[in-house]
Formats: sequence, structure tokens, C-alpha cells
Amino acid sequence: MNNVLNEVIGLPDAQLVSGMPQTSFLDPEYTESHDRRILIVDDEEIVRNLFALYLGESYSCETAADAQAALELLARESFALVITDMQMPGLSGIELLRKITEHYKDTAVIIVSGINRTQRVMDAIRVGASDYLTKPCELDVLTISVERALERRMLLRNARRYERDLEHRNVELAGQKAEMERLQAQVLHAEKMASLGQLAAGVAHELNNPAGFIYSNIELLKEYVDRLKSCLSDYDQLDLPPAIVARISAIKKDIAYDDMVADLDSILSDCYAGAERIRDVVQNLRLFSRLDEAEVKRVDLNEGIESTVRLLSGYYKSGHINLVRDFGEIPQVNCYAAQLNQVWMNLLVNAAQAIGSGEGEVRVTTRCEGRTVMVCVCDNGPGISPEQQKKIFDPFFTTKPVGEGTGLGLSISHGIIERHGGKIEVESANGKGTTFTICLPIDAKLDLAVSN
Repeated sequence: MNNVLNEVIGLPDAQLVSGMPQTSFLDPEYTESHDRRILIVDDEEIVRNLFALYLGESYSCETAADAQAALELLARESFALVITDMQMPGLSGIELLRKITEHYKDTAVIIVSGINRTQRVMDAIRVGASDYLTKPCELDVLTISVERALERRMLLRNARRYERDLEHRNVELAGQKAEMERLQAQVLHAEKMASLGQLAAGVAHELNNPAGFIYSNIELLKEYVDRLKSCLSDYDQLDLPPAIVARISAIKKDIAYDDMVADLDSILSDCYAGAERIRDVVQNLRLFSRLDEAEVKRVDLNEGIESTVRLLSGYYKSGHINLVRDFGEIPQVNCYAAQLNQVWMNLLVNAAQAIGSGEGEVRVTTRCEGRTVMVCVCDNGPGISPEQQKKIFDPFFTTKPVGEGTGLGLSISHGIIERHGGKIEVESANGKGTTFTICLPIDAKLDLAVSN
């Protein structure tokens, strides 16, 4: 019978040899008070008392006369091992084994039976028994079987604990991966903002002085032209000799004098308007990048949004998108203006791209509620599905076609708003447009560290 059992559980015969040294895997660091408690179940009092007396030298033993009494004890107390007879009044040993494996997974079971049949051994092992011994059972063999069952129990418990630890570590690694992606997005954002700032600074610097010269000189040029026109008009009133009058008429005809004088005002007006546009572009670049404001400053958010809109004229001067500015009276906000301008740009570009080439409306609303400023960017585009809303602020997630978006805009915006002590929320539904709501504290506590 022992040979049959060994084939079932895959152990060599030598492990059942009497007198073999017993090695315990019960590490004191992981043992609990019930790890050496044994419940002995047998309807023969002499058998259960004999087992309890013999094993009681090394273990804490309890006894029960039938399966029902054993289940009542298991419901009240914890046991590491149950040694049970197979045939008993009421529930049989195999039925007790099934209930233990179902409800008390940390409790091992050894069957001790007078039935010496291979199929009965196989059935007990398949249900979950750690061992199957036949009566009469040698006590030293019982001791080895108990040690082996407890060692197996401890190994299974350790395996489950390691599995839980592994799952916990996997969760931690997933969180670290998400944090790494967020940090990568921040690095990309910092590099992007640095490049944009350098470009804006270079363009603004190169254009500022010549644009200033042109803008200021055009007014002076217009005044000088008016003086020349007045002088030439006075010359036309003089009584000159016919020969000189004829020569002057020929020159005027040759240079198309009348048309030239008529066009001068229009040309000067166009030049003046062009110079104004160049000046506005330079001012908007400086306002958007805020390169001269490396420290925290109080800023008018309406002004920042307006400057960002002017830079997005390609989207909002096309004629098919109606931009509604619903700016309220709001106080200046303590912030890094360049970073917030990046948020406005991301939201306004996304709103315009959501509408696409069709007709639509984008509404920007600003309000003050207590010590918080609220900014809403709303479009009437196709909206965002609930599944996509769950991931919309994740780094590298995008609903745009491949090549049209990096998936970093909203993630970066979310990080910027959080660093300013605010929050950004999205409300959307398929076919009903999208609204991004940003709440920023007026007196955000910032330092230079958060800008990097």
C-alpha cells in the first residue's frame, strides 16, 4: 500500500522508512500559533487517544469522535492538520475531507483507514488528502506522514504568499511604469517648452527692433509724403512759362503722376497695417512664451488666453469655427504664465480639431468662484466615448489618427494644472461635444522647483 501511495504523490519509498531523520520546513519567522495544532477524528476512542498521546509530545492535539464534531471544532478554532478515519457514523472521512478542502484550505488532511484498496487511495489523494495510511498504522510512520503533511502545507502557504507578494509587486511596477511615463512626458514637455521659448525669443528679438523702426517711421513717412504732395500742389498753382508747363506735364504723364499720388495713401495704409501685424506677432510671442518671467507672477488669464487665440489664427480665422469669448471679471492668478498658456493652446487646438472642417463653435468661459478661477473650453464636436474618457489624461493616449497626435497634450496639461494646485475635468458624450473645466487657485503656492 505504501508503494501505491508513493506512486500517487510522487515520493520515493525511502521517505516512509522508519527511523529516517525528520527535517522540518517550519520557519519560525512564518509560523503561527495553530501551525502545530492537530485534530484527530476517529470513532474508536482507543485509536484517537493513542494518536493524541503519541503526537502530543511534539504537537497540540484535540480529538473528535465523528466528522460533525470535527467540523464544529474547525468552525471555532484553527488547525494545521486533521487526521481522520475513513468509516465513521454520520459523515464519512472522505466527506469530511471534501468539506475541509472547500472551507479550510490551509488545513492539511491525512486519511487513516482499515480499507486497503488502491482506488480508495487514489480517490482520497485526488480530493485533497496529503497522505493515506492503513490500519494498523505504525506510529513512527504516522510521525513521518504528519511531518511531511505539515511541510507540504507550509510550502503551499509560502507559495500562495509569494504569489500575493508577486502580484503586489506587479501592481507596484505598473504604478512605477505609469509614473515613469508621466515623468517622460514631463521631460518631453520641458524640452518642447524650452525649444518653443528659444524660438520665440529668437524671433521676437530679431523682429522687435526692425519692426519698431518700420512702425515708427511709417507715420513719419506719411507726414513727409503729405508735405511733398502739398508742395507739389502749390507748384501746380504757379503761373509758369508754357514751355516749362509742357515739360512738367510730359514728366507727369511719363511717371503716371496722378495714379501714383492716388496710390500713395493706400500703399502707406497697407504698410502701416503690416507693421502693426508684425508688432502684434512679436508681442504675442513674448506674451505666450513669457521668457522674461522665469519666476512666479500674477497674470491675467484672459490676456493669456487671448494671446494664445491670436497665435492660432490658422484654426480660428478660417471662418467655419465660431469662437465665443465669454470672459468674466477675474483676478490675476499666481502662476507660471508660459505653462498655463501651453494648456490653453492644447485645449484650443483639440477643440478646433474636434470640429474638423465642418461648421462648429468653440466657447471659452472664465469665471471667479471664491478664491478659485474657473476656465471652461467647450466645443460642439463629436464628443468622446466613456471608455476613452477613462484614459484621456494618460501619457501617449490619443484619439487622433496615427501621425496626427503624440498623446501628450492632455497629459502635460493635467500635470501643469496639478502642479499649480488645481484640477482639470472633462465632460463629454458621443454627439454632444466636449467641455474641459479647469479650476485654479488664485494664490497657488509655487516655487521654482515645480517649473522644471
